[in-house]
Amino acid sequence: MGRVYKVAVITGDGIGPEITEAAIHALGNVGLKLEFTKVAAGLNAWEKYKNQLPQETVDIIKSSDACLKGPTQTPPGPGSFKSATVTLRQLLDLYANVRPFRNHPGVPSIHKGVDMVIVRENTEGMYKGLEYNLGDSALGVRVITRRGSERIAKFAFDLARREKRKRVTAVHKANVLKETCGLFRNVCAEVAKSYPDILFDEMHIDAAAMRIAMKPQDIDVIVTTNLFGDVLSDECAGIVGGLGIAPSANVGDRYAFFEAIHGSAPKHAGKGDANPAAIMFSAAMMLKYLGELDAGARFEVAIDAVLAEGKTVTRDLGGKAGTMDFARAVADELSKK
Repeated sequence: MGRVYKVAVITGDGIGPEITEAAIHALGNVGLKLEFTKVAAGLNAWEKYKNQLPQETVDIIKSSDACLKGPTQTPPGPGSFKSATVTLRQLLDLYANVRPFRNHPGVPSIHKGVDMVIVRENTEGMYKGLEYNLGDSALGVRVITRRGSERIAKFAFDLARREKRKRVTAVHKANVLKETCGLFRNVCAEVAKSYPDILFDEMHIDAAAMRIAMKPQDIDVIVTTNLFGDVLSDECAGIVGGLGIAPSANVGDRYAFFEAIHGSAPKHAGKGDANPAAIMFSAAMMLKYLGELDAGARFEVAIDAVLAEGKTVTRDLGGKAGTMDFARAVADELSKK
């Protein structure tokens, strides 16, 4: 008998329950033994437990081999609870956020020949949560540490070497943010010396944003800080077809969870027409993280085959299919392989 993998599933808010269910359905045909346990986090957990990340959820994730996460909702503005996603990243020390972007068959895109990865520091920066109200002013503290910068830089170079990529680009704004970005930039340059087989260069955040918009084929691997990586990744998603196909991984030394980079889209909840491709591609990343490289690759091929055919795609891609229609089409494609 093959190994049974325990997967915690944060069903999420808005369209989360629908797309996670679609991913689970398609994963049923990858040929692995996956045991799913659904847990609560986000707005639904807050409304039920007054805790956006209940301890039971954390305990189940820690005892699982990986976690597949649906999008969660966080109310904007002061006084509301902290993002469950950010809390989970910091609690489990998931310091690397990995977001790959490439063209997909059948998906209209602004640029062709795109194949890049953003490796984003996931626990520091402006998302550390150190914000203070000072009457008519508000203060936010940006935290950049040598340890945090060093380990995310090493992660990016290791990823480049593992995936046979050629270049790592550190993105920062050290000409203005001289201490915080200055430290990040210098540490990345130091780490680069230990990887002579990988080219290293650097770009200011504004220049990087323009390069991505105009000539993304020049970009291979970007390593950057928390807020910059968050913003750039939505831009990257836009040039290859939108958030509906953009996956991500949140990885630490002991734990990991995998999620689409889009939000919970509460206005579309319950309609059954949300695109589950992004969370499915995230699930493929999860399979590779578990060491099931062949299964992960086959899952990606099956999703791309359905996208290429174009007969069972969702409204955001110009089709009329529902969320589960897409899931069943992917599952059928897997059964052919």
